[in-house]
Amino acid sequence: MSFIRRMDHFTIVTDKPEKTKEFYGALGLHPGARPNFQVPGYWLYADEGKPILHVIEVKQMPNPVRGGLDHMAFRGDNLGGVLAHLDKNQVKYRLRRAPEPFRTWQLFCFDPNGIEVEMDFDPQEPGPAEVEDAGQMSETARRMAPA
Repeated sequence: MSFIRRMDHFTIVTDKPEKTKEFYGALGLHPGARPNFQVPGYWLYADEGKPILHVIEVKQMPNPVRGGLDHMAFRGDNLGGVLAHLDKNQVKYRLRRAPEPFRTWQLFCFDPNGIEVEMDFDPQEPGPAEVEDAGQMSETARRMAPA
């Protein structure tokens, strides 16, 4: 028996609160109600009315930075719209298809804080003809990879 039912939220600590709000706002998350915590910040909501991203504002990032979070993943809609938005705003990203049998579209990019963000899209959504398969690295991924 599992005591955990689902993921509730992720928390980002940032010294770039406005850039962070703009980035996630462009992906469709919007600020909403938040308890009166003593630390500044905001909660970002998805269309389902649940706060899924908590943002805590700091004047200076802690050193060392806590945690070992590799990335966070969101379920998305409108792959073409998201790609057009990222291209228009010159956000580097990597797009691939998950292996069989799922073939989910997986889009990866980095937010203004250097946190990797994944957006997963239904495999039936239309997408570009040339895209990397999981396990292969595309030219876009090579350009995104750290030197």
